[in-house]
Amino acid sequence: MAKKAVAEETIEVAPQEIVKAKTVKKEPKGPQWEIKDRHYYLVGSSPLTYTVPARHSRHRSLLWFDSEKNEQRELRYATNQNSPFVDEQKGEATLGHIMFKNGHLFVGKEKQALQRLLSLYHPFLNKRYTEHDSIVEAKDQLESIEIELEALNAAMTMDVDMAEAIVRVELGSSVSKMSSKELKRDLLLFAKRNPMLFLELANDDNVQLRNFAIKAKEANIIKLSQDQRIFSWASNDKKLMTVPFDENPYSAFAAFLQTDEGVEVYKSIEKKFA
Repeated sequence: MAKKAVAEETIEVAPQEIVKAKTVKKEPKGPQWEIKDRHYYLVGSSPLTYTVPARHSRHRSLLWFDSEKNEQRELRYATNQNSPFVDEQKGEATLGHIMFKNGHLFVGKEKQALQRLLSLYHPFLNKRYTEHDSIVEAKDQLESIEIELEALNAAMTMDVDMAEAIVRVELGSSVSKMSSKELKRDLLLFAKRNPMLFLELANDDNVQLRNFAIKAKEANIIKLSQDQRIFSWASNDKKLMTVPFDENPYSAFAAFLQTDEGVEVYKSIEKKFA
């Protein structure tokens, strides 16, 4: 039995165009406007009441430059409008007042037009008043705490001579009569009360030299003339140095002790303390 030939049918397919998926470029998102209650505070002195301009006039300019439109846009606070821009307000506008009391203004989250006016567009922002920012406040508080801790740690490990020198800046000659416990207590209190000044003094090499000069005078090793212009030896009135005009005498003597001549004077005073 003869086999039947089977014809193969060839189907031509047109070349397919490869379609590449489009990459959608995402625009970076800027900070979002947050719906929340807001607090505003006057900068500097705070009168009982202070009124901020709420609309543009010939006497008080209340304009904001729109960089996208390249034009000045007039601002106005209207209690019955959703926008602070006059060109976006519709119908009759009910004008409102913007008044700080005792340096503070609270604006609830329902007053979005007023919040945007005060937080984004008003020309008095950060000049006459500022908005409370809890993040910035927390950062400032954290920095203050860190500086205070740094000062207290430095005070805890400070030697007696340096401690006396720093406390003397605060309390004067009464330091000489203090016990070591009283000195340590006042040093820590000083570090806590004014940490920036404390750290500045702790890093000032002249503080110890000033204290050295004061102790030398209290011990009657050197003396300072009544007009506070001349240091001399107490034993023979021999002049050591003249204080420059308008300079603290002990700061001047501390600088003198760092000169070649002053180093010899320092060694001589140190021997007399022994």
